[in-house]
Amino acid sequence: MRPPRILNRTREARSILALGNRQPSRWLSSSGGLRAPRSGSIPLAAPLATASFFLSNRAVDRSNCLDSIISKHRFRQTSASTCTSARHARSQTTGTFTANIQDTPQLSSHLPPHRRRRARKQADEAASAAGSSADGTLPANASTILTNVAAAQPAHSFRRTLSTFLSLSKPRLTVLVVLTAMAPYALYPVPEMLMPTMTETPSLSPLTLLFLTSGTALCSASANALNMLYEPSTDAKMSRTRNRPLVRKLVSPRIAALFAILAGATGVGALYFGVNPTVSFLGLSNIVLYAGIYTPLKAVTAFNTWVGALVGGIPPLMGWAAAAGEAATNDGSWRELLFAGDGSSIGGWLLAGLLFAWQFPHFMALSWPIRDEYKAAGLRMLAWTNPARNSRVALRYSVVFIPLCLGLCAAGVTEWSFAATSLPINAWLIHQAVRFWRFEGHKGSARGLFWASVWHLPGVMILALLHKKGMWSRAWKSVFGDDDGEWEEEELEEMAGMTAAHVAEKAGNTRS
Repeated sequence: MRPPRILNRTREARSILALGNRQPSRWLSSSGGLRAPRSGSIPLAAPLATASFFLSNRAVDRSNCLDSIISKHRFRQTSASTCTSARHARSQTTGTFTANIQDTPQLSSHLPPHRRRRARKQADEAASAAGSSADGTLPANASTILTNVAAAQPAHSFRRTLSTFLSLSKPRLTVLVVLTAMAPYALYPVPEMLMPTMTETPSLSPLTLLFLTSGTALCSASANALNMLYEPSTDAKMSRTRNRPLVRKLVSPRIAALFAILAGATGVGALYFGVNPTVSFLGLSNIVLYAGIYTPLKAVTAFNTWVGALVGGIPPLMGWAAAAGEAATNDGSWRELLFAGDGSSIGGWLLAGLLFAWQFPHFMALSWPIRDEYKAAGLRMLAWTNPARNSRVALRYSVVFIPLCLGLCAAGVTEWSFAATSLPINAWLIHQAVRFWRFEGHKGSARGLFWASVWHLPGVMILALLHKKGMWSRAWKSVFGDDDGEWEEEELEEMAGMTAAHVAEKAGNTRS
């Protein structure tokens, strides 16, 4: 075995200097010209070339195996700085619009996991802080969604027509109106003596409920369509309403007016023939108040909000009057249904007052984020005419819910347990209204009160239905029975005879 060959130091240094001016060998490449030199292919006469190859890769020149990773890292840093400067320039040019657009940071995969978690946490905190300081955005309404669906369909397709008409009727608002009419109908305290065996038709007939819901829905659709017909130019100036079908020319004003007239006439007729004339008159008055008084009044005075709240309080009276007509013992006139001498109509007015009061915290919170749009459109709302009063009104009517719930208990509509179970949800609404009053809509208080009002109304209605007066005792008797509460056949015949004799006596007095 021969000893290793020692190179001359002078010649070795010259070789290193000569190799410094040329590219390092890429012997890891797969190309034939750049393959690593093999021992068999190196000539014996060129030992210095072999030594200079290894010296250039191992001793003097920097290895280029990490160049691709370093270049990618530099490219990411350059891109990040470019994006940051672009975001900064965009925030300067767009003003307040950037408060609603949050740039999501892109976390590089080369960061350690703990640093990625920390960066993600910081980004979430910054986003939440920005969201709390912004005014907040309103959820997309159903009319906007249906208008987009209609616009995506062929010109004369059935789905386009159906979506357009549904958008004209404001489906979410219509469903809310129908539910606020159904709840008082179910809450009406029917006397126990008015059993189906004693009357021609069952108490609280499901058919009457069907006419009540369908007629109320059609009246609401007519009022909403007339509202859109009156103010398409105003709707075009507001982000919340500029996507309505009349603004986007998806339907002509003539067809929209025809739809509103047909819906209103059908709804009023269904309430007249299927329920009673009093409920039919209330449905017609709701259309007139909403489309004929509230809508034009928005451009005149901020008092329009009180008129709109009055419109919201009429559907509970419609449901109550419909149930009272089923249990009426006299002529069934509007005096008996709405102003009964025995005080049985107080519950309907309390429920109407509950819906009237609910309109204020809900609408005051809804109108505050878009107060500038209301101002630009020329609609006079307290949110921009008097922001301090706007928050005071919302707080004032939020406190009213506690005495209203107590009044329902005292009137015999619900059990007294309803006053206790409704207290937490009423306190939650009052808390959000206090925040709205303190910050005048800022710091997310408007958004908090809006969502509190959205959940408050169905919560109170469901609790009232669960605590209806005598409901659970009747359910207990129907399951387990109660001999004391059962009527014998002889007693029923005797009561029927007494009623017939009373009617005959009254008829004889009338003839004489």
